[in-house]
Amino acid sequence: MAYQSMEECLLDLEKNGQLVRIKEEVDPYLEMAAIHLRVYEQQGPALLFENVKGSRFRAASNIFGTLNRSRFIFRETLRSVQQIIALKNDPVKALKNPFGNAGAAFAAIKALPMKNPGNKPVLQQEIRVSDIPQIQHWPMDGGAFVTLPQVYTEDIDKPGIMHANLGMYRIQLSGNEYIPDKEVGLHYQLHRGIGIHQTKANSKGQPLKVSIFAGGPPSHTVSAVMPLPEGISEMTFAGVLGGRRFRYSYEDGFCISTDADFVITGEVYPGENKPEGPFGDHLGYYSLTHQFPVMRVHKVYARKNAIWPFTVVGRPPQEDTSFGQLIHEMTGAAIPQEVPGLKEVHAVDAAGVHPLLLAIGSERYTPYTPTKQPAELLTIANHVLGTGQLSLAKFLFITADDSNRLTTHNVEDYLQFVLKRIMPNRDIHFYTNTTIDTLDYSGTGLNTGSKVVFAAYGEEIRSLCSEVPQVIKDLTGITDVKWVMPGIVAIQTSGYSTEHDAHNTIQKMDEQLKNRLDNLRDLPLIIWCDDAGFTAASLRNFLWVSFTRCNPSHDIHGIDSFISHKHWGCNGPIVIDARIKPHHAPAVETDAATEKKIDRIFAKGGSLSAL
Repeated sequence: MAYQSMEECLLDLEKNGQLVRIKEEVDPYLEMAAIHLRVYEQQGPALLFENVKGSRFRAASNIFGTLNRSRFIFRETLRSVQQIIALKNDPVKALKNPFGNAGAAFAAIKALPMKNPGNKPVLQQEIRVSDIPQIQHWPMDGGAFVTLPQVYTEDIDKPGIMHANLGMYRIQLSGNEYIPDKEVGLHYQLHRGIGIHQTKANSKGQPLKVSIFAGGPPSHTVSAVMPLPEGISEMTFAGVLGGRRFRYSYEDGFCISTDADFVITGEVYPGENKPEGPFGDHLGYYSLTHQFPVMRVHKVYARKNAIWPFTVVGRPPQEDTSFGQLIHEMTGAAIPQEVPGLKEVHAVDAAGVHPLLLAIGSERYTPYTPTKQPAELLTIANHVLGTGQLSLAKFLFITADDSNRLTTHNVEDYLQFVLKRIMPNRDIHFYTNTTIDTLDYSGTGLNTGSKVVFAAYGEEIRSLCSEVPQVIKDLTGITDVKWVMPGIVAIQTSGYSTEHDAHNTIQKMDEQLKNRLDNLRDLPLIIWCDDAGFTAASLRNFLWVSFTRCNPSHDIHGIDSFISHKHWGCNGPIVIDARIKPHHAPAVETDAATEKKIDRIFAKGGSLSAL
């Protein structure tokens, strides 16, 4: 349906049994987030909070909580979007099947934004920032945050909506040093379009005008997270996905999404930063307090019966997982088309998305040689790590499958395929002193860390152990050891103290094992962790622990390791030190008292008793 508002979408979900109204008064401090988390965990319905303590506005969450619900919301436009993206990758398809692709052409008509529509519902009232539901999600959060914002900025050299950027950058509404109702915090990371716009404005000594939209048709929210090629307006995509042209106007020089539920306008002045954070984030840890741009609030607008949308960000999977699934469903083979030789790439959600990429490429460089080894794969790996947000990855596993049966989306099978073939003395390639995700605190500083590529190709060179090898059980200095999956074990020792102690411990481990490599040929990977039982308990735990707590250049070791002509390798198992380090951010944890308080909503007679 071409929803004209978020409420129209929510009513449609309710009519089809996919939304529940919460009538009890709920505290935006921790309670609303805790309810959302419990419902999401059960893959439950969208939620409409009708009685938010301290605010006259309603709030909604879990709107995109399942892929099936997202498909339902965009049921009339999803196929057209897929067709348009496919036609961009292969325009010849349109010539081969003009009638089959007519729907895509019709949908594209909706792409052109509509300026100054007759009806501008978001301008019905002016409010204050403090009138908005002040939702705090985690106990250590620095204040209330906007978690589903659409942040709009324009290129100062090319003004206008067709050169604008719409992104989802978190907004801190309260707390820290922000002047209430006068200032909000604007946090954005590397490789974001808003950074280019602010750089240009700064160079001219001018403030950057910012408009923060919240709510409106659901296509607007999705367009803000869509990884569109540079130069393509998110507003045009919102029109195609929503089946309704993006409507906008200008007030006091600020762009206004007239269909939004709320709009906050303001300016960011050169050099004006304030502490932002902490904030429980999508890696499952808090992002800590850092200096980020502060926005001077100009005006705040709202619909008459506006609904405040929010989600909860924390250890994956969460609702943003469904965003990723929906984007993958729409874009299909778009990224492989962009990187020659790449067949498939998967940012692993359970590992926090950016830390871990799995890829399948081609190996066509030397078909005339009998020896199979990574060659083209290394070229593809460099291209992947230089492409948009993929460049934020820390770990890239890449292989080629001549049978075309392997998929990156079966993570366990994929890892076993690689581990059966990897040669640790040849196939490990580091990138040091480089950029990583702003939210990843495993590196050497903000935005700074390292990357590693595991590139494996060829025939199987080992079986994978189906239990913990005895030689590992006999190690001294370990407190526990668990088999994780074929070819991987988790060992537990004392906690990390210093880099020096870590090297001493690995050296002692090396002394015990390097002369017994024959007993370890089926064990290519050891995870060194704080809790072997937790790490081995599930695939989700293994991925989260192993790849969010490791800075490759500092925390990857190997048994019988060596450096030859600046290439690092090892002749025994690879060891990933995934223990928590002193400089790591704390993990997000729910508040026990809050969990007890929200039981009333799920008890008999409560709005969510059916769950």
